[in-house]
Order: sequence, then structure tokens, then C-alpha cells
Amino acid sequence: MHALMMAMLLVLSLGMARPVWAQAAPATDPAARLAQAEKDVRSVDQSLDTRMDADDRKLLLAKLLAAKTAASDAAGDLQDRLALLDAKLTGLGTVATGSSEAPDIKRQRAALTRQRSAIDSAIKRGNLIGVEAQQLADEIERSEAEQFSEKITTRSPSPLSPGFWSELGHAFSRDLRRITAFLEIGQKQAAEALRSHWPWHALAGLLLSLLIVGPGQVAARHMGQRMLTEGVPGRRTRRSTYALWRVAVGTFAPLLAALSIVQGLRWSGLVADRWEPLLGAFMVGCAFSGFTFSVLGALLMRSRSSWRIAAISDNGATRLRPYSPLLALLAFLGVIYAQFNASVGVSKAAQEATQAVFALLHILLVSAVLVTVARLRAAKMEAEDPDRNESASGLMSLIAWIVVAVATIALLLGYFSLSLFLLQVVSWATVLGSAVYLLMAAIDDLATTIFDRSSRFGMALVRSLGLRGSAVEQFGVLLSGLLRLAVLLMSFSLLLSPFGAGDVASLFGRLGALAEGFEVGGVAVSPGAILRGILVLLIGLALVRGFMRWLERRYLPVTDLDGSGRNSISLIARYVGIALAVIWGLASLGIGIERIAILLSALSVGIGFGLQAITQNFVSGLILLAERPIKIGDLVRVGQDEGDVKRISVRSTEIELPDHSTLIVPNSELITKTVLNKTLASPLGRMQIQFSVPIKTDADKVREIVLATYADEPAVLAEPAYSLFIDSIADGRIFFNSFAHVASPRAAYGARSNVFTVLLRRFREEGIEIGTVPQRMELINMGHLD
Repeated sequence: MHALMMAMLLVLSLGMARPVWAQAAPATDPAARLAQAEKDVRSVDQSLDTRMDADDRKLLLAKLLAAKTAASDAAGDLQDRLALLDAKLTGLGTVATGSSEAPDIKRQRAALTRQRSAIDSAIKRGNLIGVEAQQLADEIERSEAEQFSEKITTRSPSPLSPGFWSELGHAFSRDLRRITAFLEIGQKQAAEALRSHWPWHALAGLLLSLLIVGPGQVAARHMGQRMLTEGVPGRRTRRSTYALWRVAVGTFAPLLAALSIVQGLRWSGLVADRWEPLLGAFMVGCAFSGFTFSVLGALLMRSRSSWRIAAISDNGATRLRPYSPLLALLAFLGVIYAQFNASVGVSKAAQEATQAVFALLHILLVSAVLVTVARLRAAKMEAEDPDRNESASGLMSLIAWIVVAVATIALLLGYFSLSLFLLQVVSWATVLGSAVYLLMAAIDDLATTIFDRSSRFGMALVRSLGLRGSAVEQFGVLLSGLLRLAVLLMSFSLLLSPFGAGDVASLFGRLGALAEGFEVGGVAVSPGAILRGILVLLIGLALVRGFMRWLERRYLPVTDLDGSGRNSISLIARYVGIALAVIWGLASLGIGIERIAILLSALSVGIGFGLQAITQNFVSGLILLAERPIKIGDLVRVGQDEGDVKRISVRSTEIELPDHSTLIVPNSELITKTVLNKTLASPLGRMQIQFSVPIKTDADKVREIVLATYADEPAVLAEPAYSLFIDSIADGRIFFNSFAHVASPRAAYGARSNVFTVLLRRFREEGIEIGTVPQRMELINMGHLD
């Protein structure tokens, strides 16, 4: 945790302090830059032969990164020069066999060849420097990982055993003397300063700090809220931006207050040299505790529920709020105790006892939070829906309880560093997750609000650039997704790096060192490699799932595509994402693309013999998604069944029949057999009515009644126009055939029934007889056939 505090202080003071690793301006000559990069790499290599702490390793990593970048840039510049020389040599051409060149051309060719050889050698040298720098960086990261693993797996006497207390008792007197001496140094320095002058700088710094954390912080919050209310459009944007403003104010106000106190003490001469690191830790602790308190406060928003972003009830915010200052206090004390132990130089037993106390405090705090969350969840389920199951929150709570149990067992067994590390990870994950949630909400709200077709900026883009409104909104959603993905990836690296575990890339890179395995066909098979592949695959599938949720819920709804087009893009994106996740997982096992191709060629034999139907359906599904002869929502008839297409996958198509049952049709059936699509070319439906009247009936009157009936039916469309035809005259009757169009084939049946009802009533009122040709059977006596 102390490394995180120092990193925060470094970021906050970056604009005021000069970096200790700053060097002179790099030379413009690529050869000089390569020489300097090689010199830096050699110096780092020599430094690795000596013992160094974590800060020294970070400086060496930064130096290696700078050297690698310089070597790569220099090699790129030399590559351009090499291309120019190749062009000149090409312009000179080749010497024909049996002929000789002019002396000046020969000299020029030799000079260009020497220059090319020297530049090519320098390029290879630059590439080699980059490889060596990367190897040294990997060595430093492995060293950090090994030291971190050694630190958290160190076992001490259990606090339940007498050995723990005996060691603490033996070291107590010496530690007490060291603490007393440290305090006397500070007291002596303060006494000397007070005898010489009045410490008005310290008093002014104290007064200023009280003004900053008191009225200044409150005024800054109210000012931000007023400005956002008056000048920022959109309720969601105001809420998310105000949450970030509260975090910024809550972080910088304690930092500035601590800075004013420390600077006042320094100007008054009240601080001894040995107390300087402790004052630096005091500022970092104030900043981090303020960040913790403000992030959790902005998430809960107990006093301003209308500005709350998270879906938390007022009761939940009220009951969770007391834990925020406790967690912030633990963070502050953690920074102070770590630096105090380092400044005083207390014994190992005292450090272990302090770790045990802090681990116990974290266990109590995390357990209290989990119990409160469980009670809130139970009350919510009982009030809303007893059968409702919130699997996500329940799973997170279960994982947290498991971590607490493991940390408790580790504490009792004497693994104090491991116990404290696990609990600090839970606490830091809570704070970091809350901050990432607020930041991602603000990014999404700002991006979608600015790039909205109805906003001023969106309307300006539409009018000035001629863009479609949906294109502007799509860009906003894409920008939001990219920025939130970047924030999410950064949060992964920030989760464990404060505790010395390195970033995400190095973390996965070290999984192979957990156990040595064996190789099969050049592929390393070991528990570490298998676990790494599974983790990479799960992460890939989780990213695909998150991307699909964003694609289906955020991006596709703002496009101009219909439901079938969205389904096609969604299915193709899902299968491509799954394929990439599988390839990523195989690549993490050392299985390259060429080996995957060999595997697929071997599987093709099995596919050819045993999986023909599945392959045929899969290919047919891809054809359906690409050509789209059948879309979601179409009314189709397959054989004797007719219904609406509800879902198209790569294997089968689901059709909902009129009785609400579902017909699952393999895609190969839709490609190889006849399918009637009633809505492919046009969504309109047609209805047909046939009837006959006696031949003495007035045909014009019948035509008038039928056309008037069509005109009065709301479901019948005026365009295309309805019509009535005399189909034939036979057996003393006139046969009519009429057509009309409705908005959908699904509406034809009901509209036809309505028209029949009205026609029967009107024909009865007019005395017109309708029906079919009467049937008459005559028995003719043919006599005896025998």
C-alpha cells in the first residue's frame, strides 16, 4: 500500500518536482543515440549485480524503457537512410558481365556500399539493444515477482503460540528506546526552533488547513453543483460530473491542507531531518484517505439521493455510509505506520505485530460491511420478490467471504503479510471499483450527450458536415466504449501494482514460472500454462460478453439497421469474438497460428465423415446471414407450416407458429428446399374473396356494394387499389373474384372475415342471393346390366 501512496504523491507533484532520472537532451545523430542507449543498458546490467530496493528497480525500468525507445527510434531513422542508399544503388544499376565501370562510378558505388554496410550494422545493433533492454526488463520484473512472492509467503510464529509473544516481549525494550529516541529528536528540534522565534508559519499553515478542509471544501462542492445545474445539459451528465467533482474536491482538499501544515512546520524550523519522510507519508496518507472517503461518498450520496448514480436505496446508502470514514482512517494509518516503522527502525517482531493488528482491523471492517450488505439484500428480496436471485452480487459477496476466511486462517497461522495483502486487495478493489464505476458513467454520459443528434454540437456536425444524426450518435457510443475500455484495462493494472505485484502483462507472464512442465510438439504443458490459458480464455470470453452487451444495447440501437440486420451483425460479431478468444487462449499456451491450422486440417477429416450435417447447417446459416433471403420478422411457409421468423442462428432458424409453438428448422432446409417468404419483397398482404350470384342480379349493384364494403374496412389499403372482376358466367350464375391489400399478410385473415360479415348483411338487405351452384343428383334407370 505504501507504494501506492508514493505513486500518488509523485503524480500530484509531477508539475512541481524535477524527475531524478532526467537526462540531457538526446543527441540528434542516430549513431550517438545508439551509443547512449547501449551505455544505459550496460549501466543497468551492472546495477543488477548489486542489491536494490523497489524504488531503484522502478528507476532502472524507466531507464531501460527510455533506452529501448531511443534505440528503436534511431534504428527507424537509419532504416530511412538505408532506403535512400538502396535507391541510389539501384539507380547505378548492376555491372554487366564482361564490362567495366568508369572509375568515378566505381568509387561512388564502393562508397555507397560501405555506407550501406555501416548503416545496416547500426540497425542490427539497435535491434539488439532493444532485445537486451527487454530481457533486462523481464529480469527485473521476475525479480520483483519473486521478492513479492517471498514477502507474502513468509511465515512467522502464530499469535496463538507463546513464541510470538516472547519475541515481541524481548524486542519491546529495544523498540521502546528507538521510539523514544526518535521522538526526542523531533522534540529537540521543535524546542530549539521555539526558543529562537515564534512559529507563526506553523500556526498560519494550521489555520489555512482548517479553512481548506472546512468552509473551502463545502464552498467548492456548492460552487460545482451550482455551475453544473446552470450550465450542463442532461440530468445524467450533471449527476456523473458532480460525482467526479466531489471526488476531486475530496482528494485535493486534504492534500492541500496537509501540504499547508507540513510547509508551515518546515518554514518554522520545527521539523528534524529524520522526520521528513514521515511528513511526506502524512501528505500521501491524507490524499489517499481523502480519495477513499470522497469516492465512497460520491457513490453513496447519502445526503443528495437525487444526485446518486448507483442503484442504491436511501436505506442502503445510510447504513453503508459509516464504513467510509473507517476505511479511509485505516488507509491513513496504514501509510503512517509503514513509514513510522521505517523511520524508527523497529524490530521485525514489532512490524509483524503491527501487520497482525491491521489485518485484524481489516477483517472486522470487511466482515461488518459484508453482513450489512447481506441484510440489505435479504430485506430487498423480501420486499420486492422473494424468488428473485441476484447472482452477481451474491457471487461477489461469496468471493469476499472466502477471502476473509482465508485471511483469517493466514493470520492465525502466522502469515501476516499474506493476510494483510488479501484484505488490502479487497479494500482497494472496492475503492478502485467505485472510482472506475463513477468515471465510466461520466465518460458514457458526456460522450453520448455531446455527440447527440439533438445537442448543439451534434446539430452543428449534421449541418456543417452533412452527417446523419445516427452517425453522430454512433460515434458518441463508439468513443464512449473505447474510453471506458481504456479505463477498464488501466484499472486491471492498478488493482495489484500498488502492492508490488506488477501490471497485468507481467502478472500473466509470471504464471508460467509457477511450475515446470513438459513439452509436447514444442508446446509447453504445465499447471501454470494450463491455468494461464484458462484464465486468458475466461478473460477473453468476458470481454466478448461485455462487448456484445455494449453492441446490442448501445451501438446497434442507434444505427439505421432493422432487426434482422442487427441480428446478423450480432451473431457474426459473437462468433468472431469467441474465435478470437479461443485463439488468444491457445496462443497463451504457445500454440501458434500454424499449429492451429494443422489442427483444423486434422479435424476436417472428422468433419467430412461424421459432422457433415452440422457443417452444412453452419455454412447455410452463414449464407442466410449474408444474403438475408429470410429475415427476422418475415412471414414464411415451410412445407405445411406458416409463421413468423423469430431467431436466426448459424445452425437453425426458429419460426413461431400461429398457435405460439416454435418450429425449429435446420438452416440447410431453408437453403436447399422451397420456402415461401410472404414479406421478402413487400410487407403488404393480399386478401381474395370469391362468390357467385344469380344471373338476373344487377352486376353493377353488386360491384357498388363490394367496393363500398372495401372502402369502409379500416384494414384495407387505398393503395394498391382494391378491385372486383367478373370471373365467369356458368350454370345460370355470375362468378365474381375480388382483391384487396392490407398492411401485412398477418392482417389479411381478420380483414377478410370483417368484409365477409358486412357483405352478407348488405346482400341480405338488398335481397341478393349469393352462394355456389346448386347441386342436383338425378337417378337414371339404366335397366339390368346383365
